[in-house]
Amino acid sequence: MRILLVLVTLAAGCVLSWGADWLTDGGNVQRTAWQEDEKILGTDTVKGMKLLWKLKLDNEVRQMHSLFPPLIVGSVNTAAGPKQMAIETGVSDNLYGIDVETGQLIWKKHFVSTWTPPANGGRGGGILCPGGMTATPVIGPADTPGKYTIYAASWDGMLHQVNVADGEEIAQPSKFMPPNGKPYALNLFHNMIYTHTAQGCGGNPNVAYVYDLASKKVGTWGPAGGGMWGRTGPAIGADGTMYTGTGDGRWDPENGIYGNGIVGLKPDPKTKMLLLEDYYGPSNAEWLVKRDLDMQVTPAIFHYKGKELMVDAGKECRVYLMDTASLGGDDHRTPLYRSPLLCNEEVNYSSAGIWGSMASWEDSKGTRWVLTPIWGPKHSAFKAPIEYGKVTYGAIVAFKVEEKNGKMQLTPAWISRDMNHAEPPVIANGVIYAYGNGEDTDQSVPDVGLENTAERRIPGSTHAVLYALDAQTGKELWSSGDEIKSWNHWSGLSLANGRVYIATFDGNLYCYGIKK
Repeated sequence: MRILLVLVTLAAGCVLSWGADWLTDGGNVQRTAWQEDEKILGTDTVKGMKLLWKLKLDNEVRQMHSLFPPLIVGSVNTAAGPKQMAIETGVSDNLYGIDVETGQLIWKKHFVSTWTPPANGGRGGGILCPGGMTATPVIGPADTPGKYTIYAASWDGMLHQVNVADGEEIAQPSKFMPPNGKPYALNLFHNMIYTHTAQGCGGNPNVAYVYDLASKKVGTWGPAGGGMWGRTGPAIGADGTMYTGTGDGRWDPENGIYGNGIVGLKPDPKTKMLLLEDYYGPSNAEWLVKRDLDMQVTPAIFHYKGKELMVDAGKECRVYLMDTASLGGDDHRTPLYRSPLLCNEEVNYSSAGIWGSMASWEDSKGTRWVLTPIWGPKHSAFKAPIEYGKVTYGAIVAFKVEEKNGKMQLTPAWISRDMNHAEPPVIANGVIYAYGNGEDTDQSVPDVGLENTAERRIPGSTHAVLYALDAQTGKELWSSGDEIKSWNHWSGLSLANGRVYIATFDGNLYCYGIKK
């Protein structure tokens, strides 16, 4: 995250203030979800957080998808002067530019598709393949200070470049990937856009993509097995390697099949094709695929004692700590640390386990923390020094990264209060922000069997609740209670400059913060 110096004019005179950005899903290319530049919200002030505004947007829902996490630019040069703006994405190929000071819409951009969906053919429809724009865009600074460009992948597979200030396209759209392939959140690193796809939507293979903005070349790589559906897209290491978990599919690297594992891919400097750099397969990969326990979580990458480390997880409900220099050791099956089961004692493939993405931060004492959401009851054998009662529907679990007897480990620190399907948290200034999504996640019912339909699940969904927790102890400091009236699916949180944002299925974007 880039710090931007913003000139703020006050009645008492002119003073300098610091502004923070949230330009990509997960906050940074490493996907740690740590807002390092927050100066307003903290453990002493968060108790006074209130709803600042709520904005209803006209995006049309598709299945259970609606709005994605907004991206925040601290200061944009607009025709009306510098503004702090939120860029909200709607699944029906919509972008919205919002003035975060007033909560008012500045502009709307709708992408007109160059592709017409066929009446039949390919895997289409349903919750897994809703169609539309499924990847949170990414924002990059332009050559001129105060100007920013949105990079967005529309339903037809085109890459768009849009001016943050006014919503106008600044370049002709370019072909990025096949239409209806369900990409996940875009990442931007060294002038290249990264993403991956899953679920075989539209009959397309599950593939990782990279788009070089300079040459307009596209590089690809496929696991020949499961899709790659980490919520916040790929995480990227210091050398430009993208990392992602893979979903359903056999683990058979000798035959080029990399389902239910973790892969590292790097663009060739000349051709831009993605090349397999490294890979890790859990020792029980065959059992995982038989139980539909995908390794489908976006990892988080961080530095610790001179090493670049990474944490990832899956629906089995274990956390893996790896060194990016060698993900699984010589045999590609041995991580630095493999946690015990945190949850999913019942081996539930749809409503338990770890979903979404990981998170990590470092406190003022130099302690490195790792956070994960869990769905479903806590495993009966898993304990933490600090707990807040029975976990039935989900929680946030915090670990400390430690080295003992020459070996790395994740030491449990606390387990939060119960949350209705806890979603990936964000961290800022000693406070963890997390929420229960309120979604009905059951994909099958006892008297019917598999019935993963929006028509059944939407009526069973309730409402989201946003929480603020003490990052050291997990203690609840604040919650939104019943104020948020709807739930969300496959969305998330954003945070910058004293404001926390959450969007819901009914098309509302909520902004919480400290009232002036």
